[in-house]
Amino acid sequence: MPQAPTERRVTVTGPPRRTRRASGYYRPRTEIDEQTTLGHTYVRSLMRSQLRAGLTAFAVLGLLVGPLPLLFAAMPDARRLEWAVLGFGLYAPLVLLARWYVRRAERNERDFVRLVEDR
Repeated sequence: MPQAPTERRVTVTGPPRRTRRASGYYRPRTEIDEQTTLGHTYVRSLMRSQLRAGLTAFAVLGLLVGPLPLLFAAMPDARRLEWAVLGFGLYAPLVLLARWYVRRAERNERDFVRLVEDR
């Protein structure tokens, strides 16, 4: 069916909505979303740094709490000392260790986001 002479097609032009990426440019977020080898490497580096922080906190905890049974076995008559050490002596170092771990984990995540978002 031929178009009526009053109906005209109008072409609207404007700035392009999508721009092409420059050659050699990549976005780490895209690599992660598409689960490429490079994206897998990014995520693995985050997991490795988080694991390192966790193992460090666990090792410090083991060094802090591990020798206590030997100390308590060496002094069998000091029941009040045991409760004082467990109740008050370990509380502050454990809180500091937990605080260090949380700050370290958040810093690892912040560094990862900064890397992925290309800031």
